[in-house]
Formats: sequence, C-alpha cells, structure tokens
Amino acid sequence: GNRQNNEWKSVFRPEMRKVLIIGIVLAIFQQWCGINVIFNYAHEIFSSAGYAVSDVLMNIVVTGITNVIFTFVAIYTVDKWGRRTLMLIGSAGLALIYLILGTCYFLDVSGLPMLLLVVLAIACYAMSLAPVVWVVLSEIFPVKIRGMAIAISTFFLWVACFILTYTFPVLNESIGAEGTFWLYGGICLAGFLFIRQNLPETKGKTLEEIEKELIK
Repeated sequence: GNRQNNEWKSVFRPEMRKVLIIGIVLAIFQQWCGINVIFNYAHEIFSSAGYAVSDVLMNIVVTGITNVIFTFVAIYTVDKWGRRTLMLIGSAGLALIYLILGTCYFLDVSGLPMLLLVVLAIACYAMSLAPVVWVVLSEIFPVKIRGMAIAISTFFLWVACFILTYTFPVLNESIGAEGTFWLYGGICLAGFLFIRQNLPETKGKTLEEIEKELIK
C-alpha cells in the first residue's frame, strides 16, 4: 500500500507532469486517430461502397489479415527505424488517407478505391500507432511511477475509445462521412505535430537518458 501511495504521489509531482501528459495524449490519440471507427464501420463503408454482406465478410477477413501482417512489420521496424519515426509516419499517413477518404465520400467515389484506402489505413495503423504507443508508454515513464502512469494512460485510452465509439454516429449524422473523415484527418495531423514537438526518440536509449529529456 505504501509503495503505491508513493507511486501515486510521484506521478503527480510537477516534474512528472510533462511525461504524464505525453502518455495520456498518446493513449487518447491511439484511439482518436479513428482506426476503430474504420473497424467498427468497415461494414458500412463496404456496403456503401456497393458491396453485399458476403463480400463484407470477405473484406473483414482482408482487414484482419492486413492488421496481423502489418503488426509484424512494426515488430521488425520498431527497433530499426525508431518509435518516434514510426509514430510520425503513422500519424501523417493516416491524416493523408483520411483526407483522401473524406474527399472520396464528398465526390461520391465508391468501390475499389475506398476499399484500398481502408486497407491502407489499417496497414498504416497496425505498423505504427497500434503497437508502438505501448512500446513508448513502457519506455517514457521512470521506473518509480511506471505502473501507475501506464494505468492512468490506459484508463484514458478506454475513456477515449468509449467517447469515440459513441460520438461517431452523431458525427456521421451531423457532418456526414466526409466531414467525419476530415475531422479524424485533422486529429491525426494534430497528433503528428504533438509527437514531433514533444516525443523524443526512445530507441536505444537508457531509461536515464530518456528521463533526462522528459523530466525537467
């Protein structure tokens, strides 16, 4: 109990504020980059792209396989390219894909281009934000607050997931599919800028080095 109390106190010390905010923002961003929306609404996207339900099942298989393959790509590249680089590629890639997806909706494009974009978005997410956020969260927090800080970040991740899932239909109603995708594109762009500004590369650095960069 005592150790937990100390950890709890340490987490909220002013010098930990920056690193905690980075952790929370990354956790929220991992949800709000909109990929769950693509998963949850793959069916809608596919059927509005003119595919029947049997095709939809096929496509869900395709998206699932894409997800798995590119998660392995991430495992291979995360130590080679670095976490920050992968996160930047992922957020910029998604911003661009959403911009195009929204524009396709706006121009009433349907069929194959939409499906390719969806698969691209999933690939982009699976090799970057999906796995790498967890790697980064395990590396940026100093050992003495890590358990508590990851718990707090994870809590925010689930809250973000909940909000995302419930706001999507409302967004879809009010600003349409194109507006929704453009909004997520904007969130990805904001995420990109946040990561570029605040997240140091953690690859190959000792915990002390990372701590020096993040805890002032």
